[in-house]
Amino acid sequence: MASLESVRVAPGASVSSASAVPATTVTSRHSALVRVTHWITTLCFFALLVSGIEILISHPRFYWGETGNVLTTPLFKLPIPASRNLVPTGYGYVLPDQNGWSRYLHFQAAWVVILTGLLYIISGFFTGHFQKNLLPSETDRSWRAFSTVIAKHLRFARPSQAEAWSYNVLQRLTYLFVIFVLFPLVIWTGLAMSPAFVSAVPATVNLLGGQQSARTIHFFVSVLLVLFLLVHVVMIFVAGFRSRMRAMITGPAGSDMERT
Repeated sequence: MASLESVRVAPGASVSSASAVPATTVTSRHSALVRVTHWITTLCFFALLVSGIEILISHPRFYWGETGNVLTTPLFKLPIPASRNLVPTGYGYVLPDQNGWSRYLHFQAAWVVILTGLLYIISGFFTGHFQKNLLPSETDRSWRAFSTVIAKHLRFARPSQAEAWSYNVLQRLTYLFVIFVLFPLVIWTGLAMSPAFVSAVPATVNLLGGQQSARTIHFFVSVLLVLFLLVHVVMIFVAGFRSRMRAMITGPAGSDMERT
């Protein structure tokens, strides 16, 4: 979830010269709001991941519909031991039960992510961030442009200095999918598992087919988000770890995008 700041053009310089993004003309690659919301979301995501795993191992079986328990045939089950001895897993031992603190941390981190996401979304619409920086341009909406970007990623090719200051079409589509599909869906399915929220808004769970359906969908969406995180981190290393991290922490990316 990163934005691109406007590029300042020196007096007398042509607009085309700005496309090379000289280091002396760029003040900041990411706005302060984007940097703050990025790191809050990152910290909360790791808290949700750790606590979610702890919650998962208490019952690593998934069902479809409204109800599901140890007497119900599961839709599928994970081949891991559970933290509760009543859950049949095929293992002769159980893991330590950490369900107390993990549920508390999971719910608290989830609400922080929701509020942070709302701030980012509202700000993005008011500043035109999504239209300017994430919506693919008309020239990028072609199979040729898309296949070229995919080929570069498969070769783990570093972006050029000009490309480093803008998102390619694959990045734009991926970020839009994560922001407007995966994150809302993981929040929706999470709320659908909350008895308090469901009692106030029954449609939250009814539209998904039941609480067990919501839990199953929540699991698969979480897996997709973890895969996105892994690919995101790998591509940061490929493109230049120090410059990307510096840009997301302080704003400016330094005098030159890393090329070695």
